[in-house]
Amino acid sequence: MFPTLTAAQIAAARRFASGEPQRFEPGAEMFAVGARNAPAWLVLEGSIDVVRRDGLGHESAIVSHHAGQFSGEISQLGGRASLAAGIAGKDGCLAVPFDAAHLRALLIGSADLGELLMRAFILRRVGLINADNVGSILVGRPEDPDLVRLTGFLTRNGYPHSTMDVETDEGRELVERLAVQPSDLPLMICPNGTVLKHPGDAEAALCLGMTPELEPDKIYDVIVTGAGPAGLATAVYGASEGLSVLVLDTRAFGGQAGASARIENYLGFPTGISGQALAGRAFTQATKFGAELAIPLSADHLHCDEETEAGFRLDLNNGTTVRARTVVIASGARYRRPDVPKLEELEGAGISYWASPIEAKLCAGEEVALVGGGNSAGQATVFLAPQVEKLNLIVRRPLEETMSKYLIDRIAALPNVELHVGKEVVALEGDRATGLKAVTFRCRTTGAEHHCALSHLFLFIGADPNTAWLNDCVDLDAKGFVVTGQDGAAPLETSRRGVFAAGDVRCGSTKRVAAAVGEGAAVIAQIHAFLGAETTSA
Repeated sequence: MFPTLTAAQIAAARRFASGEPQRFEPGAEMFAVGARNAPAWLVLEGSIDVVRRDGLGHESAIVSHHAGQFSGEISQLGGRASLAAGIAGKDGCLAVPFDAAHLRALLIGSADLGELLMRAFILRRVGLINADNVGSILVGRPEDPDLVRLTGFLTRNGYPHSTMDVETDEGRELVERLAVQPSDLPLMICPNGTVLKHPGDAEAALCLGMTPELEPDKIYDVIVTGAGPAGLATAVYGASEGLSVLVLDTRAFGGQAGASARIENYLGFPTGISGQALAGRAFTQATKFGAELAIPLSADHLHCDEETEAGFRLDLNNGTTVRARTVVIASGARYRRPDVPKLEELEGAGISYWASPIEAKLCAGEEVALVGGGNSAGQATVFLAPQVEKLNLIVRRPLEETMSKYLIDRIAALPNVELHVGKEVVALEGDRATGLKAVTFRCRTTGAEHHCALSHLFLFIGADPNTAWLNDCVDLDAKGFVVTGQDGAAPLETSRRGVFAAGDVRCGSTKRVAAAVGEGAAVIAQIHAFLGAETTSA
């Protein structure tokens, strides 16, 4: 986590520095919590005392960097807000700065140093996530849907945080001191001390400095809509080959795969890997190569009728506009919602479309139900069952028709899973304030109904393509998936030249993580061919 470079390594690293060595007096602040574009520092003399701090000002020492050591973690790769503060040590500090661009150049230009520093930066971020007194503080009722949403947002994006129950003495005292009303909950106290009342994801991201500052006049080589496996693969391969890449996602990197508790059939991971871990590695890899990942931002409108030499124009959900020479549609799919009364009202208040450790903690020791017969449903069942009293697995068809055998065998060995074949959800009881109270299932053949008192229902019933934002720019099939490879176009190119599609959103794609990654890689070769042809014709 804190390697010390040799004299030869220091000399090699200094060739990539973004400036001359700077001297700091003892106690001088070298970087602050929340500071954007804070450089990583290579210490030549003296030391840097690094501390972590949470939104309430609680502070703890992390480490002192001495000569030959680097400051920084993953935030420094993308110029995002710093999660720690650095103070020059008792003897002062002489150090060389590395801004984001020069730090990435070092990681790529020197394979040995790149491996050493990348491992250190990743481990430091993991350490911050697992530590106390760092990051944001969320204050509210543990079962509040908006607190659960914010917790999921920060967790999925790899940002350290802690939660405070408003019903505890400490929580009540804090709320009274801040003079907030119940309607203001949950609160988010950012690392810099800013207090947000009942924030949305975009407001939280802005306070944390998560989203990059996009240049309005910049024309990217590629804009990718969606940071799932296909979009992240496009970013990694595109940026590593010198293309300027912007990736947009409305919630978090990883897409639906990022919410998977464990992926066991992905090549190269025989013991399995969580979707978040896999997506987190891909996100870091894309950042290392210089891709810009803008979260939570999404494309609201594609202006394909205004194609010019400046490329395509996309309106984003924050009111800004971006341009690119090519567009990759990797927006995946939206969770399918059954036509059941009260469903929308209870989403997040007992009804979930994924099963992460956050949801598992909320329903620990209780009876729950899970609807779905695909592999995602199977993985969620295997993850949740050991943590709950009983799990009712509701499926329309026998598992043999829809699920991989290894998951079927594992579910069969779980003593607290009861399989209900040929049933579907028809009624829900409860409200958003008090949460889900009961679910009614109906047999599709006999009409017999089964009433089950429970407070957590997980829905894994597939997804519909997320293509409404395309504004009829490209051809879609009858189900709304993007059609590619027609009339002599490249296999992943849509009906409009320069617009490509990859992953689950594409008609005929194989709905597997590995297939999405493969398409994300393949689309870059087709983009190179398109850009090369455009240059030749010009």
